[in-house]
Amino acid sequence: MFDFSWGELLVVGAVALIAIGPKELPGVLRTVGQWMTKMRRLAAEFQGQFHEAIREAEMADLKKEVDEMTDTAKSYTNFDPLGDIQKDIDSTFADKPSEPAVASEPVEPATAIETAAPVADAPAAVDAPAAGDEHATPAAESAVPELRHDALPDAGAKPA
Repeated sequence: MFDFSWGELLVVGAVALIAIGPKELPGVLRTVGQWMTKMRRLAAEFQGQFHEAIREAEMADLKKEVDEMTDTAKSYTNFDPLGDIQKDIDSTFADKPSEPAVASEPVEPATAIETAAPVADAPAAVDAPAAGDEHATPAAESAVPELRHDALPDAGAKPA
């Protein structure tokens, strides 16, 4: 604690024995011990009060954080996601001016009969390949008509 070596303690003890005397030395040492105990108690009490003040400051900060979280949690009690989305959509469309969706020329709707292409050469349904027939083509591939070489235009011929 005070960084006294054994040699220094022996010198202090010898001086105290000569200065105080052998009769008074035990009482003086007892009094010094009591004062040292009181000093240690005061230091421990001060240190305890200091730590308590730090804990109270930390507790005040923690209480403040808990109060903020409680307020935030209370704001979630009125949580309405659909209402929030509806408000966002309404505010988005309220910001934009509404434009008429009218075309410059009126367009008449086409009927399904007018737009349907005639089906002339529809391939006949092909039976599924038999089990174990490795060379059979699937139905989707056989529905495509084969091209004949004589039907292809000649590469050297000039277009008309």
